[in-house]
Amino acid sequence: MAYITGLTKDKKEWTPQFITSIDEETCIGCGRCFKVCAHSVLNFEEVDEDDSAKMFMKVENPGNCIGCQACGRTCSKKCFTFEPVVA
Repeated sequence: MAYITGLTKDKKEWTPQFITSIDEETCIGCGRCFKVCAHSVLNFEEVDEDDSAKMFMKVENPGNCIGCQACGRTCSKKCFTFEPVVA
């Protein structure tokens, strides 16, 4: 199966891994992933409970993802799931 690939500056081929989901049960809403993403892929979602200020991240604009996985590398809880896109 062929996947979308890119080239590094040194002309090495790599396969970007695009965000598919965030585990809402594991996410603590710290916002590290939100701060590191320069493409507005993520946004906060508030838990709808009585007088709760708990938040977690959600994938708001998956089409903006460039497959860099910076969000997943900064996540201390390892909430992110990634996969390549078939060409």
